[in-house]
Amino acid sequence: MNNKTTELLEYNKIKDILKGYALSEIAKNNIEKLEPSIDKNKIEMDMKETTEARNVVNISSSIPLHSLAGINGIKEKLDKGIILSPEDLETLCGLLKEIKKMKRFMEDKQYYAPTISSYIHSAYEMEDVREEIEKCIVRGAVDDRATSALWKIRRKIYALEDKIKVKLEAVLRNEKYKTYIQDSVISQRNGRYVIPVKSSYRKDIEGSIHDKSNTGSTTFIEPVEVKKAQDELESYRFEEEKEVYRILSTLTNLVCDYKRELNINIEIMSNYDFIFAKGKYSKAIDGRKVNFNTKNYTNIIKGKHPLIGQSAVPLDFKIGENYKGVIITGPNTGGKTVALKTLGLITMMAQSALHVPVDEGSKIGIFGDILVDIGDGQSIEQNLSTFSSHIKNIINILDNADKYTLVILDEIGSGTDPGEGMGIAISVLEELYDKGATICATTHYNEIKNFAEKHEGFINGSMEFDIETLKPLYKLNIGKPGESNAFLIALRLGMEKKLIEKAHEIAYKEKVDYSQYKIVNTNKLEETKINEEKIEKIKILEKKNNQVKDKPKEPLFNIGDSVFITFMNRTGVICEAENSKGEYGVMVMRKKIRVNKKRLSLYIDKEELYPEDYDFDVIFESKENRKKNKVMNKRHVDGMIINIEDK
Repeated sequence: MNNKTTELLEYNKIKDILKGYALSEIAKNNIEKLEPSIDKNKIEMDMKETTEARNVVNISSSIPLHSLAGINGIKEKLDKGIILSPEDLETLCGLLKEIKKMKRFMEDKQYYAPTISSYIHSAYEMEDVREEIEKCIVRGAVDDRATSALWKIRRKIYALEDKIKVKLEAVLRNEKYKTYIQDSVISQRNGRYVIPVKSSYRKDIEGSIHDKSNTGSTTFIEPVEVKKAQDELESYRFEEEKEVYRILSTLTNLVCDYKRELNINIEIMSNYDFIFAKGKYSKAIDGRKVNFNTKNYTNIIKGKHPLIGQSAVPLDFKIGENYKGVIITGPNTGGKTVALKTLGLITMMAQSALHVPVDEGSKIGIFGDILVDIGDGQSIEQNLSTFSSHIKNIINILDNADKYTLVILDEIGSGTDPGEGMGIAISVLEELYDKGATICATTHYNEIKNFAEKHEGFINGSMEFDIETLKPLYKLNIGKPGESNAFLIALRLGMEKKLIEKAHEIAYKEKVDYSQYKIVNTNKLEETKINEEKIEKIKILEKKNNQVKDKPKEPLFNIGDSVFITFMNRTGVICEAENSKGEYGVMVMRKKIRVNKKRLSLYIDKEELYPEDYDFDVIFESKENRKKNKVMNKRHVDGMIINIEDK
C-alpha cells in the first residue's frame, strides 16, 4: 500500500497500538514492518495464527513470553568472541527457563491452537547449558561454589578480610591513636582497607597513605600492622579474578556450541510474542477473522472503526458483486468519512492478517492497492489550494488504478465551482469504472446521485438522518439516495414555507408543496427542554442541600489531634471540643488556651499519635489530679478537692 493511504487511513496508529501488546523489540520491529499482503494463501495462514492466538488468550491471560531484553547484545558478543558477563548468562538462563515453560504451556493448547502449538516443538531446552549457568551464576554474580578452586580462594579472602578488619578496629580503639583518628570507620581505597586520620597527625601513624579527602583535612592510611595481610589478600583477589574469568570463559564456550539452537529459540520466542500480540489486540477490539476472496467482493457485517471502538455505530457495507461503485450522500458530520475510513482500514488490517471488529460471516476482497483521497489535503509548503491538492492526488489515483484497486474518494469534486466540480467528479468516476476499479465515494452533488442511479455498476447509498431531532444516525443505507435534508432542516428550524418551496424550485426545476411536512420550531422545543433540565437540576441541588443541613456536622478537630497554631508559629494538642464561638481548647507548652478554629490547621491526626482507647488525662491533667480522680472513682472522700484549671 502507498504511503498516502497508510497516512490517511491511520494504519500506523493500529500498528502503534499493536506494539503495546508485544514485549520484545524484535516483535515490535516485526509489527513495524507489517503491511497488507496480496498473497491469499499467506494471508489465510497468518490469519489462522491470529485466530489460534486469540483462542489461547481467551482461556489464559498468563503466557510465558520472554522480553528478549539484552539478547541482541549477547548475540553480538558471541559473534565477536567476547566473554559473556554473569548478567548476560543469567539473561540466557531466563530465556531457556521460559522456553521450558512455553513447552509445558502449549502442551494442552493443541485443540485450540494446533498450528501455533506445534512451533514450540522446534525449540531447544539446552538443559546442560541452563543447569551449568544455574550452578555457577547466582543473583548476577559467579557463585562461591561454582568450582572447588573458587570456593577455597574465597574462603581465604573472607578470612583475611576479617583478620585485617580486626587489626584495624584495634588501632581505632587504641587510646594511643585516639586524638589522631578523624572517624572510627574502616573504608577502602584502591582495594586496600584504610582508616581516616586527621591530616595534621598523618606522620604520627606508621603506614601507607592511599588517599585524601576533598577538603584535605582527612588522610586515609593503611597502618603497617595490616600491610602483610593486605598484600596476601591482593594476591588471592588476583587468583579469584583468574578463576572467575576461567569459569565465564567455559560457560561462554558452552553457549557458543549451541549458537544455532539459541538463534532458533530467539526466533521462536519473538514469533510467539508477535503472534500473541495480535491475539491480545483481537480480544481488546472484540475482533474476528474474515473470509477472503480474489473477486474484489466485500461484505462487511456490523463493522466498527477500530480506533473509535465500541461507541462506533456498526457499518453494513457490500460491494463488488452486483455493483462496483457506491456513491454515498448525506449531511456534514453524518458519518460519511468515517464509513469510508472504516472500509479502507478494515480492508488493510484484514490483508495484514489482523482480526477486525466485524460480525461473523464478513468477507473481504483482496486488493493489490487501496488509493485514497480524504480530507482537505491543503499544502502550505507547496502553495496548493484544497482543490489543487485534491486534483493532484486524484491524477495520481487515475494513473495507478486498475481492476485490482479499491479507490476511496471523499467529497469528490468539492472545493471549486459546483458545476465544474460536478463535471470533473462524474468524468473521474467513469474513468475509474472503465479501468475496472472498485469505487466508494461521497458527494453533496445531486447530479452525481442521478449519475449513480443511471450508470451501470453504480449504486447510491445514504447516511440516515433523523429529521425530527435534526441529528445524524451514522447508519449507511445502500440502495437509497440521500434526501434533500437542507430544506427540511430549514423548515424545522422555522424558515417560511414559501421560501423553502422557492429554493426547491430553483435547485431542482420542479415545484413541491412543503405543507405536507409538519412544521415544528425546534428552537422553542430546545428552549423548553433546557428549561426543564434547569428545573430538574435545581430540584436535585435543593435536595442535596437539605441532606447536608440534616446531616450532623463533623468536628474539624478531635481531642488528641496535633494542630499548628498560625499566630504562635508552633504546634499544640486539642484538649477541649469546639464551643459555640468556634473556639477549641489547645494545650501549648503545658498551658491550656482557647484558639479560634480559623487559626488552626491539622498537623498530625490523633490516630497516628496515640494507640486506641488512650487515656488523654495523662497529657491534660496533673499527676495530683489524676491520683485524686482515681481514688474518687472508687469511693467518696470527704474534703478531697480536685482543682480544675480555668479554661
